Amino acid sequence: MATKYNLRVLISETFDPWFNIATEDWIFRDMLSLAEIETTKILFLWRNNNTVVIGRFQNPWTECNTQKMEEDKITLARRQSGGGAVFHDLGNTNFTFLSGKSSFDKTANNTIITNAINSFGLDSSASGRNDIIVHTAEGEKKISGSAFKETKDRSFHHGTLLINADMTKLGQYLNPNKKKLESKGITSVRARVANLVEFNPDITHELLSARIIQEFFKYYDNVCPIEVLDHQYLLSLPELNTHFQKMSDWNWRFGEAPKFNHQMAERFTWGTIDVHLDVHKAIVQKAQIFSDSLHPEMIELLMASLENISYTKEAFRGAISRVSAELPMIEDYLHEFEEWIINEIS
Repeated sequence: MATKYNLRVLISETFDPWFNIATEDWIFRDMLSLAEIETTKILFLWRNNNTVVIGRFQNPWTECNTQKMEEDKITLARRQSGGGAVFHDLGNTNFTFLSGKSSFDKTANNTIITNAINSFGLDSSASGRNDIIVHTAEGEKKISGSAFKETKDRSFHHGTLLINADMTKLGQYLNPNKKKLESKGITSVRARVANLVEFNPDITHELLSARIIQEFFKYYDNVCPIEVLDHQYLLSLPELNTHFQKMSDWNWRFGEAPKFNHQMAERFTWGTIDVHLDVHKAIVQKAQIFSDSLHPEMIELLMASLENISYTKEAFRGAISRVSAELPMIEDYLHEFEEWIINEIS
């Protein structure tokens, strides 16, 4: 006889990406005991507002236009799972399936999602390991990407559903500036994507969420109350707040970046300069500077000052200001260098 699973359905009413990703991690790691997770299937539905979410082993500086994101107040979040970078706004619905590792079933999850989509008169299917596509007269269009994570006893599968996302923003923030950056991390693969409203303008977050829940109940032949998680409820959970502090921390979002090299060059009135930075976990481990400047002491001090600092504008400004204090006679040169390199790393 087939296992009869207990079901849990949770819907987040906050659009804060750090809380939502932290909530997902809390559900995954802490909400249920080992005995409970073996007999329970969980569905979590949530949305983030104006956020770029990168994978666990991705480099934000090579995946995103971090300068544009800062200017437009776009949040950066790093999730626990792998996969590529995605842009979230309120036109994007996120789903998470959680279960015990022994009962994890990616095919079942994809079936629930595609059945919900197809209930609107569309023809969708899972494609490859990670995607869901809609079949159209013009060809296949990707409307969902997924990622996965597991521990020794539990697994989750989460993904995005493009309903009515702002595709112009997707292009603005997921296309990094053309820098000479060589990353050792995972690089996103860009694909032809489309919004579900292009195929059926009646689809909304609320309607699609209701259909997903309906298909979830139908697939497992069971029902449960829907649990609504608001911001105040989430704040009341100490374990969740521990996850939130990690997800919102700069060291997690930027400091977990894999090793990369940044090379940049410029010609100033006082000489040419060629800078090579080796960066790991957002710390400059080695700085090499080549120059025909007539001030070799400036180059030597800059190389020394730029090592073992964080890859941030504030750290670079502080390091260069210390060199300026030692070399006040060429302070104007150092100011030029500072403004240039700050723009390069932003």
